[in-house]
Amino acid sequence: MQANDSPLVSVLVPVYNCETYLRECLGSIVRQTYRNWECIVVNNCSTDKTRAIAEEFAALDPRVRVHNNTDFVRVIRNHNNAFEQMSPRSKYCKLVQADDWIYPECLEKMVALAEAHPSVGLVGAYGLFGDSKVAWDGLPYRTNVISGRDIGRKWLLEGRYILGSPTATMIRADIVRKKKPFWDESSIHADTESYISFLKECDFGFVHQVLTFTRVREGMTSLANRINSYLPSALGCLVRDGSYYMSGPELEQRISRHMRNYHAFLAKALFQRRGSDFWRMHRTKMKEFGYPLRTSALTWAALALVLDKVLNPKRTAEAALQTLELSRNAAPPLDTP
Repeated sequence: MQANDSPLVSVLVPVYNCETYLRECLGSIVRQTYRNWECIVVNNCSTDKTRAIAEEFAALDPRVRVHNNTDFVRVIRNHNNAFEQMSPRSKYCKLVQADDWIYPECLEKMVALAEAHPSVGLVGAYGLFGDSKVAWDGLPYRTNVISGRDIGRKWLLEGRYILGSPTATMIRADIVRKKKPFWDESSIHADTESYISFLKECDFGFVHQVLTFTRVREGMTSLANRINSYLPSALGCLVRDGSYYMSGPELEQRISRHMRNYHAFLAKALFQRRGSDFWRMHRTKMKEFGYPLRTSALTWAALALVLDKVLNPKRTAEAALQTLELSRNAAPPLDTP
């Protein structure tokens, strides 16, 4: 695809202190077979060689430019800063986390699918998650386009998440421009929550090819698993958007099941002596979404946990292993400041 007859793609790279991986990331962008792109590196007051590396690439390729924040901001705010740097001419927006990279055909394949199907607002693909795991599978091979409602049901109702990480997806730029700030800065799962929101208005496209690499990160991902921020995030999605993706009875049953799981998790936390910050976060989020934590429900969940441990020790161990595996397979939170 030639630059003069193809849509512009804004490739956004929010970054903070990522000198170890940034050169690999930016190198993968400048080697794209698709030519009509701009790359904006949004440097969040890095104190290592990040700025120098970014400016080195900008000096060599006029399509790369560097935006340096005047003040340090939190992770989601820096992503919103990046969205605000998009060219008004861009038709597509592609985030690439600074410690990830994309295959040479990534932009070409994603743009081709989106151009062939104007109803598609979000494009995904298979991606490497870590060094060996191929992630975000689950669609039949011949399925390239699926309605936003169907893809939302697969996650909210069936628990099948195939949308991918920010690096693994591309968004139509007009969707990003409709909402400012684009991502909710109070949630580390802002990407997933935004997908579920705007897929009510568009379809999901999928390229059946490995096009991206997402690094396994220990920092925020470990924190999310430890405090299980996935539970309040999913509750928020159910409350805000569930009525579009499910019938009334389906949504009622799904929320009821989710709250049973939520209380079971909190009952375990009682015996683990979690700190005040842990309980404050969950109480605040549950109240915010209209399901305040009730002592009676927590007491019954704790009692059920004690009885289960006494009467079914083998099943308790198996359930713990299953919960650990589900956490590992969940959509990773954002954690690059």
